[in-house]
Amino acid sequence: MRIVFHGANAASFSEGFADLVGPGAEVAILSDSLAQDGERERYAAAGAIIGVRFDPSLPRPAALRLFHVPGAGFDAVDLPTLPAAAALCNCFGHEDAIAEYVMAALLQRTVPLSDADARLRQGEWTWWAGAPERAHGEIAGRTIGLLGFGHIGRAVAARARAFGMRVHVANRSPVVAPGLVDRAFPLSDLGDFWASADFIVVTVPLVPETTGMVDEAAFSAMRRDALLINVARGPVVEQRALYEALRDRRIGGAVIDTWYRYPGPGELQGRPGDLPFEELPNLLMTPHMSGWTDGTIRRRQATMAENIRRLMRGEPLLNLVRPAAADVA
Repeated sequence: MRIVFHGANAASFSEGFADLVGPGAEVAILSDSLAQDGERERYAAAGAIIGVRFDPSLPRPAALRLFHVPGAGFDAVDLPTLPAAAALCNCFGHEDAIAEYVMAALLQRTVPLSDADARLRQGEWTWWAGAPERAHGEIAGRTIGLLGFGHIGRAVAARARAFGMRVHVANRSPVVAPGLVDRAFPLSDLGDFWASADFIVVTVPLVPETTGMVDEAAFSAMRRDALLINVARGPVVEQRALYEALRDRRIGGAVIDTWYRYPGPGELQGRPGDLPFEELPNLLMTPHMSGWTDGTIRRRQATMAENIRRLMRGEPLLNLVRPAAADVA
């Protein structure tokens, strides 16, 4: 099986991959641009491609049997262009890492460790116990609202419950999670959902139905001290509505990990949006890092290797997004 890792992101999973797959694996690591000698030909000859995007600008791999996204989102895969004989799969394994990021953000917002440390180094006992005005908050007893209840939402809910939080969920399908969820809202009741929580965490995938789902009306419905956390995809939250809600302090703040603009291949510089988010003091910005841990890399690598072994054995694939045409009954 000719296996191609296309681009820097995909190449992160390539070390030791041939050994994981076993006999018959031929691995090639290709650049994002496919500009080096022979890269376009090797891409076109692949039986399995691991990559984050597929579009008409790329060579058409006539023998392709599997396109595997090394993550959950497949919004950069142009499905009509993908050869019909190729299955499309994604992988998860990032939910534990993202859930830890979310809890870290909640605690960072509530327990001022960094500020207390910085002040005490200057001799200032600003947060010293003993006076009501110096007390900081807790997350226990507060309400977290999860927009979406897939892998990430469930992982966040489990950790929030362990901290004694109330868990509200808004989801497209009915939520059955006794002991984990206190209240569930259908998407037709988003107005009530926004208003019900101290913290809103966005975890839904980016599809046409969710693009701009968190809009000006959503921010108007949220509590004045609400904290929004986006670990889904940037455009699920309408860009200008987010910026103006923070600028005008209509909500308490935001923690944003997924953005509207990204650097190109091989670049590590560039503003993440079309608006000056970096000027907002009530915004914590991170560069799409919440799910990127050593554990995530190991788990995703194992899933992709298992899927290629299954493909070679003719067995059903894991995390199948779109079956190959020959597999559609």
